[in-house]
Amino acid sequence: MTSFAPDSIVLNRKLPLWYQVSQSLRASILGRSPRDPLRLPTEEQLAGHYGVSVLTMRQALKELEDEGLISRHRRRGTFIEPGARRGSPVRLLGSVDAIVAQQSGMTTELLESGRGPVPAAVAEYFPDLAEVATYHRLRGDEKTGEPTNHAVNHVRPELAARIDPDDLVRWPMTKVLRDVVKADISRITDTVEARLADPETARLLRVPLLSPILHYTGVTYDAAGRVLDVAVIHYRGDRFSFTVTLDAT
Repeated sequence: MTSFAPDSIVLNRKLPLWYQVSQSLRASILGRSPRDPLRLPTEEQLAGHYGVSVLTMRQALKELEDEGLISRHRRRGTFIEPGARRGSPVRLLGSVDAIVAQQSGMTTELLESGRGPVPAAVAEYFPDLAEVATYHRLRGDEKTGEPTNHAVNHVRPELAARIDPDDLVRWPMTKVLRDVVKADISRITDTVEARLADPETARLLRVPLLSPILHYTGVTYDAAGRVLDVAVIHYRGDRFSFTVTLDAT
């Protein structure tokens, strides 16, 4: 029986290995094609694929099992749950794969895209640019179609020139920049704050005016410290909570 082939990652030794592996495997599962097999490779094969110990791999798999994304059967193996869906809590731990995972597993509609003057709200991040490319996307529950968040990405024009809009329907912007455009992503900073829905956000997310929402700003940097992308995402407050996990090391 053919096994599902997860994506590879480059591990950051400053973060818990089991967490990075679980986030990468989660993103692979949620971004899989309907034609992909449901059976996962063995623990030993997965450990070799990610370059970690079997114990670390087992811990990562337990995380996904607890979330309901996979099921493990004695003597039969480990399988992706056919109806696996992303849970609502979002964990922020500084891993690029964590960011990819938290944005996967949703239906996505590209509302509009184009180039224009740098908006005042993000001008501080692009002091060297007169224009940026902007993408508006509406993401929803993959089963009910109910809108869950509205994302606006402001991207450097030279990177946007290599972005296929169809990829933004299939994958999160972070994955497109890293794996398709091959941008040199060094780090992502995250800011989350509580706000009230303005008329446009309320309309898009189908919530009452002034409903509580989570306002997320993610700034992606390259190794030279240049900002590649600024993501501004409004999450429905009744559908998401944010959990921040701190690494004691």
